[in-house]
Order: sequence, then C-alpha cells, then structure tokens
Amino acid sequence: MEQWIIEVIGAFGYVGIFLLMLAENVFPPIPSEVIMPVAGLAVGAGRMNFTVVLLAALAGTLLGNLPWYLIARLVGRQRFLELTARWGKYAAVKPADVQAAIAWFDRHGSKAVLLGRLAPGVRTLISIPAGLSEMPFGRFLVLSTIGSAVWITFLLLAGVILHDNWHTIADIIGPLGTLFVATVAVGFVVWIGWRRWSDRRAAADIVTPAPGPGDPIG
Repeated sequence: MEQWIIEVIGAFGYVGIFLLMLAENVFPPIPSEVIMPVAGLAVGAGRMNFTVVLLAALAGTLLGNLPWYLIARLVGRQRFLELTARWGKYAAVKPADVQAAIAWFDRHGSKAVLLGRLAPGVRTLISIPAGLSEMPFGRFLVLSTIGSAVWITFLLLAGVILHDNWHTIADIIGPLGTLFVATVAVGFVVWIGWRRWSDRRAAADIVTPAPGPGDPIG
C-alpha cells in the first residue's frame, strides 16, 4: 500500500493526491496518515507547493465524504429503522437503540462531525449518522471542511518536518485509530446492554407494583 501511494503521487502529482484522498474517504482502508506525510515529504523537498497540496487533498476529502452521507440521507431514518427492525436482531440492535443513537446525534451532531473528522477510523463513517439524522447539507459541508482541513494540515506538516522519518506518524496513528474504533465499538455494546437492562427493569417495575399499606411484606 505504502509503495503504491508513493508511486501514485510521484506519477500524478496533485491529481494523484486528490484521487487518493477521495478514495480514502470512500474506502477507509486507504490511510491518509500515509498519503499526506508522503505529500509533505515532496513539499519539503521543493517538488510540490504546500497550498496546492492542501487544496487538492481537501477537495478530494470533501468529495469523498459525500457518497456515504447522500446514501444515508436517501435511505432516511424511517427506512433504516425498518431495516433494523427486520435484520437488527442478528446484530443485537433494536430500532429503539437506533432511535436513541439518532436522537443523541441530533443533539450533538455538529460536535460529532467536527471531531469525527479528526479521528482515524471514524472520519468516513461519521458521514452515515449525519445523513440519517438529516443534518443540513451546508452545515455538514462546513463542519467537514473545518475538521478535515485541520487533519490534513497536521499530517502534511508532519511529512514536511519529519522528512525521511515520516513513518513515525503512521506508526503512531495507525494503532491509535484501531484502539479508538475498538473503544467506540465496546462502548456501543455496553450502551446497548445498559439500555436492555434498563428496559427490563422498567418493565419489571410496571408488572410488579409496590406493596400497599395493608399488603404483607416478604
């Protein structure tokens, strides 16, 4: 993967960076933490212009963000809830869980998109709840632009500054991204478990009323 990325940037320059970053946001296994430091290395060597690289990468990122957002927006929350009702049992997910997650995103969606663009492994996936929650396209685009610009600039500067040691940033971010995704997954499972326990307890309280003044205890 790394050698292929180097060859694409070497052969196609700014267009290659644009296409790689577009693909990275459609197919997450293509790592921006390799693409941008390699581009930064070229900038540091004087073969590329920092601003043009940044704009090409940002354009590719924003265009790559759109497919998942638009697909989720077209599916819509109602259709997604119907699919969850039909198939969610195989993943231990109920429509109520999805509704609660969407409600949370409705309250905190702006922060989630902005910070999600800075999180490896989540940068692309955050487009899906944004689409399902019907976040206005303009807000989605602005938040994605800000978060992505910060992320791209950081990686680009890392390549410029670290030179031949640019691998360091990928070696650090790769495991951190995996850890972050794993933490989010575990947190989601725990959250679902907590909701199930709360629902069962609430149901038990309804079925078994508290004893009255004249009722025996025990």
